[in-house]
Amino acid sequence: MVYPCQSPIPGSPHGLIYLACENLLVVVVAACQVRTKPQSVLLAKPPTQSPVPDRQSVLRGLKQNSKFLLPEDLKEKEGNLLESERPTRILTKTTHSQVESQALGKIAAASTNKMTEKHQGTKTLLEKFNEMNWLLDIRPLNKSLVQDHKWEKTDAMQEKRRSFLQEFCKKYGGAGRYHSHLFHTVARIYVEDKHKILYCEVPKAGCSNWKRILMVLSGLASSAYNISHDAVHYGKYLKKLDSFDLKGIYTRLNTYTKAVFVRDPMERLVSAFRDKFEHPNSYYHPVFGKAIIKKYRPNACEEALNNGSGVKFKEFVHYLLDSHRPVGMDIHWEKVSKLCYPCLINYDFVGKFETLEEDANYFLQLIGAPKDLKFPNFKDRHSSDERTNAQVVRQYLKDLSRTERQLIYDFYYLDYLMFNYTTPFL
Repeated sequence: MVYPCQSPIPGSPHGLIYLACENLLVVVVAACQVRTKPQSVLLAKPPTQSPVPDRQSVLRGLKQNSKFLLPEDLKEKEGNLLESERPTRILTKTTHSQVESQALGKIAAASTNKMTEKHQGTKTLLEKFNEMNWLLDIRPLNKSLVQDHKWEKTDAMQEKRRSFLQEFCKKYGGAGRYHSHLFHTVARIYVEDKHKILYCEVPKAGCSNWKRILMVLSGLASSAYNISHDAVHYGKYLKKLDSFDLKGIYTRLNTYTKAVFVRDPMERLVSAFRDKFEHPNSYYHPVFGKAIIKKYRPNACEEALNNGSGVKFKEFVHYLLDSHRPVGMDIHWEKVSKLCYPCLINYDFVGKFETLEEDANYFLQLIGAPKDLKFPNFKDRHSSDERTNAQVVRQYLKDLSRTERQLIYDFYYLDYLMFNYTTPFL
């Protein structure tokens, strides 16, 4: 069904329209105000339940509960964030060349076109699954195996993260009905049956070493340090939740300890770009690199068009923000909200890359892992490269315009909100 373009919600950052699409949160950049005549946008019918949040309502709702700790920069700059300008007004203030400005304008405007996903679940499957009870209440972690008091601070932070995410999802997640393909929703979740663990893979947030840990826990390896990168990612030793039947999926979702580890969205994006495009890569260069260079680099040389090497971060960002990408999305820079569906699946443990070792080792205590098993701290690939941190990210962002930086933030807006990450300097 076709619905006309809606006006931006007052108070939403930079004129974003927020819609609940099949109970999944979808962000659409509003360009209604720049059209000369009405157009229509193909969107799922907005549900009658709680509206998807604008930033003002989120901040007010979460601040009312003293359990939730908002980042300091949100407290201090809340007024500026809530009264920020809309994309079309920003575009008129930038100092891009005419060609680049036109390209960015097309990217912003194109984002208003069709953004619904095609889910292929059968009616019977959805009807069966809708009969199952999906509770939003947090299941208390079993802490009986944790004897050491040194984890008290980590545990307190963990409870705050879980409560913050739960509060967000209760208000805005729309988990009353399930209108997504079940097997697609759990496709990124790895299963370790011996210790009853479900781990949702978020690339560039420590996932390689987490897979090593799962292999050790399941008895496939004696040490995480003896498992190669290829064995981790291409060996297919680990089971995924979507490989089980409906009963097996539902049973594990309701009885296993579910964990997700996330990372600052901007750091994760830069880390993915460095890994895939700044080093030789037999897949990402010919598949993504060639398409990106062809569409976003005027007068590209024949060599670059043929091998796809040398993609610039600015070109990569143009690809990311383009709803008509020449090649599809990839899990390494896909939003966590669309990889792990944290408002549909109640994660018992929310770890962060910024405190990865501490969080991971505490989690291993919780699930009763062998005492000598510690989370590995080595860099999986390109070990001589500096780790992607806030300082490295700033070096990449300085080559982008304010408009481009803002659009990246808007793209990952839900991830910033759900996991209470500090708003980046734009």
